[in-house]
Amino acid sequence: MKPVNDCRAALMAELLGRPAVETVASDPLRPVLASLLAGRSLGEGVLPATLGLETDVFRGFRDEYFPGPPLRLASCASQDIPELTDLVDLLLEFRAGQRESEIWLARVVANGCTGSAHLWQDLGLADRGELSLLMATAFPLLAALNTGDMKWKKFIYHHYCTREGIFLCPSPSCGECADYDKCFAPES
Repeated sequence: MKPVNDCRAALMAELLGRPAVETVASDPLRPVLASLLAGRSLGEGVLPATLGLETDVFRGFRDEYFPGPPLRLASCASQDIPELTDLVDLLLEFRAGQRESEIWLARVVANGCTGSAHLWQDLGLADRGELSLLMATAFPLLAALNTGDMKWKKFIYHHYCTREGIFLCPSPSCGECADYDKCFAPES
């Protein structure tokens, strides 16, 4: 059996080798979108099979960016969080405004916040670097505010709670995380 990293690399190569619609072929977020699909195909993360997008929006995205036979995407029953729409709105407020993929990714990232692991893991990405690329490209103004290199889920929730004047922030399952001390140490 192939190790997960080999399977991910093969899926990524196959997806990125597909001829995307000309208008999206140069989207710098295309590799991150491929990684989201690869991760979901491997059963990683907490996202549903449509990555948290409406079914017709997901199909349109997939057909534009990665035409060809669809991958078999595992589905997870994502948790329902009351702040989901607020998180999407927060991300949309800070989007770069360059491409439609930013709108999709606001919904995907907000849905990833429903999990209890690090955001990059809950999204099914390969590593935190992919999430940092996603944030810097799709939501550069928000990413620029993360001057202390705070973990992304913690940062998004911190920003959301500060903005909303919420003093008891609902940062999901942080107390149960093995990296709690690292995440909640003083920011450098």
